[in-house]
Amino acid sequence: MSRLNGKHLKTEGHMDWWEGVDETRILIAPGPSKVGDDPGKLLSLRHPKSGDATCYLFVNRTLQEVHWFKQSFGSWFLGDYVCEDGSLYTATPIDPVFVLLPLFEEARMTKQANKDDPGMFRQLDEIIYVSDYPGYQYLSSIAEKSMQVVCDFKEMGSMKFYRLNNEKVLKWMCFKVEELRKTLVTLDKNFAARDKKDTLIDTVSIVGEYLKEEPWLKLLCCKLRIDLNKETKALGAESISSSIGNLFDQGRNGNDGKPTETRRQANKKAKLETNSHNIKDMFSRATRKKK
Repeated sequence: MSRLNGKHLKTEGHMDWWEGVDETRILIAPGPSKVGDDPGKLLSLRHPKSGDATCYLFVNRTLQEVHWFKQSFGSWFLGDYVCEDGSLYTATPIDPVFVLLPLFEEARMTKQANKDDPGMFRQLDEIIYVSDYPGYQYLSSIAEKSMQVVCDFKEMGSMKFYRLNNEKVLKWMCFKVEELRKTLVTLDKNFAARDKKDTLIDTVSIVGEYLKEEPWLKLLCCKLRIDLNKETKALGAESISSSIGNLFDQGRNGNDGKPTETRRQANKKAKLETNSHNIKDMFSRATRKKK
């Protein structure tokens, strides 16, 4: 048994669960490394787009984003033990550049009036120091190597200074978009059959969930020559039109307005998705209940 930020982490096959003093939580995440004994830590960091506090798992020098999913009714059977709370936590690897990018952008302190101002070089420990989020300090071991792909740097003796480079960031974002696009078309035949531009819009939308609108998402869209807001609205209108057409088709097929199995599943999925919350919200509610 290993300790995970004040909690116990148990492993059973490919599924992990960690136990607190009174409650058990299920976590599905990439398995721990066979080399080393890093128990991992739960870190509260800013979300790279919204800036809201978000939970991440840092283990074996890998940063993972934690999500929480809960059905209305459910429980877990763990051996001969029943966990009343049927919620599920998942942790998936995330490129630390996404999480660190806002900090490096702020650190260079560019002048708003001068768009050509490249900003200042800063030391790494200065950049990742955020008083309200001490969790960033744990990323110092991976920040140097990760951020070299998007930064210029200078060395003075034993000290190293970093400054974000817009051109390097743009190349990195384009690379992420292309790699994701290649992956999407292999996951589902519907993606493979779609128009290349539509697939590109979907890909940019996904990557854009981790980028601030200004300057990065706007810069990326300009480079790829797409108007994300306009194209997204167009695709949404097309989807609604298609749905209306399907309803008319169902009427002609004699459904008498009764929901089909597919529609029931879609409604169920939509209902479940509304019960998906950030891990931080759950712990807040649990704390209030104990009080």
